[in-house]
Amino acid sequence: MTAGLTARLDRISTDDRYLIVPMDHGLTMGAVDGLRDIEATIDGVTAGGADAVLTQKGIAPRVHPNKNGAGYIVHVNGSTTIGPDENDKRVTATAEEAIRAGADAVSVHINVGSTYEPKQIEDLAELAGEADQFGLPVLAMAYARGPGVEGDDPEALGHAVRFAEELGADVVKTGYSGDADSFEHVCESTRLPVVIAGGSKGTDRETIEMVSGAMNGGAAGVSMGRSIFQHNDPEAITRAVSAVVHEGRDAEDALQAAGLVQP
Repeated sequence: MTAGLTARLDRISTDDRYLIVPMDHGLTMGAVDGLRDIEATIDGVTAGGADAVLTQKGIAPRVHPNKNGAGYIVHVNGSTTIGPDENDKRVTATAEEAIRAGADAVSVHINVGSTYEPKQIEDLAELAGEADQFGLPVLAMAYARGPGVEGDDPEALGHAVRFAEELGADVVKTGYSGDADSFEHVCESTRLPVVIAGGSKGTDRETIEMVSGAMNGGAAGVSMGRSIFQHNDPEAITRAVSAVVHEGRDAEDALQAAGLVQP
């Protein structure tokens, strides 16, 4: 691992733990709640303890003045909910373009088991090769998705995270298997830091209990979007997630510390 790669990984994490808030959903879904005034949302989540935020490259000018010293990740592929197939992710930026946008890392979405997997293998391999020339970390969002694939199956998730390591990623994001014991298998499938996706937006308690379960199963953190940026208090929910990820608090304590439940 080069000095540059290590330095950039440190910019998007704290003591090898990751709290990333992806906000690339404007490409996918449009200017949904939480993203219209993305400046205020970025300010809130980074004030609440997010290590890094993630957007498409065009949003970079709106990120840097508002991220309170946090890291910045540029996402380099995407699709839309109104297009022909949301799983067909197309390249939107190169590693070099991400660097010019001020990125500390790049991320790419891969659907392992989908009909688009062959092209996405090529995309991840190419990105990892290009990023390696610059010492730029690659976050692979490797989901188990496709015909006959259960997205929370620990075997499929384990395959997805190993897939990311085999192709040269530095950090891997995937779905949560539902409990700490089964998620241990996922984390044991790779030597990469594994972070979980937020999944469907649930209650505050459901969100924090999921984070706690994942951390107990060996996760290195979270990369959580809508559950944070669409919360009615993004800073508070980020503080609760941070309390679990960075301080090792249990779910109840984290919720209370963030003021999301009455003591």
